[in-house]
Amino acid sequence: MMKKHILYTIIVTLIFSFLALTKEEDKSIYTVTYNEDTVSTVLAMEHSVEEEEISQIPFAGNAFVGFKEAVAFKESQGRYSVVNRLGYLGKYQFGKSTLKRFKIYDTHKFLNTPELQEDAFIALCSLNKWILRRDIKRSVGKHINGVKITESGILAAAHLAGAGNVKKFLRTGGTYAFEDANGTTIKHYMKKFSGYNTSTIRANKKPVLGEMI
Repeated sequence: MMKKHILYTIIVTLIFSFLALTKEEDKSIYTVTYNEDTVSTVLAMEHSVEEEEISQIPFAGNAFVGFKEAVAFKESQGRYSVVNRLGYLGKYQFGKSTLKRFKIYDTHKFLNTPELQEDAFIALCSLNKWILRRDIKRSVGKHINGVKITESGILAAAHLAGAGNVKKFLRTGGTYAFEDANGTTIKHYMKKFSGYNTSTIRANKKPVLGEMI
């Protein structure tokens, strides 16, 4: 009887030892597979998602292309065919009077020609930079109403409010108040679009479309 009990104990111990060893081997195999295959797959998927998200961001650093895309996103979410309730047109929301200044009269053609819209925006920046050249020289680097004044902030505000209103804002130390139909102020644009590099834009009294950079 004693011998049978000892034999039974030995057999049970061997079975459990074998099962434990098998479990460890299976665990080891699973772990290797997870580290080498699963993790690399997950990382590849995450990298792919990151690349897709980055490709959808409408900004491109602080260079001029980043400036114009940031303004466009604020104005129309970057859509060329948009006409808002006040009749402002395209990616950068131009008024008809501004377009006439650049001899653009066909608004249908304007809305359906992205290259024309891009040229018009650059031309307007060039014109505003010439109109505000003295104010840019005097004001950049100063703080007005808690906002650091930069050239890009001035040009963005001029796109919103017109160069004349920006000139009044700067020369009154920020006391001149301006709001567009949506309640957006010059100060807001000065702050939101500060710090971009707009040095590639040449100040020009009579800009020609397509020749500004």
